[in-house]
Amino acid sequence: MQIEMLFSKIHRATVTDANLNYVGSITIDEELLEAARLKVGQKVEILNINNGERFTTYVIKGERGKREICLNGAAARKAHPGDKIIIVAYALYTQEELENYEPTIVLVNDNNDIDEILNYM
Repeated sequence: MQIEMLFSKIHRATVTDANLNYVGSITIDEELLEAARLKVGQKVEILNINNGERFTTYVIKGERGKREICLNGAAARKAHPGDKIIIVAYALYTQEELENYEPTIVLVNDNNDIDEILNYM
């Protein structure tokens, strides 16, 4: 049996842009992707703290050091620059894998700089 569990998240990121005329997805700074162990094309859930929206999209890599969090295409209708969001990824784990289960939590400040990286459970 496999169980879907939290894999990683970027907590309280600030949306820096919303580009309606793009093909869709969320652009995330490369450094934040690495810290959260996220992959280009990976499915993520976006939780908008400002308006309660929850939606699914996929990751594209942004420029390292730019601290960009940009919602593209239809997702651009779900958040505005300045909104706080949580970017969440899940994964399937076996019972054996759960014995050493440690999701990655990346805490960022208002400028999307990494404050802390937590691995816990």
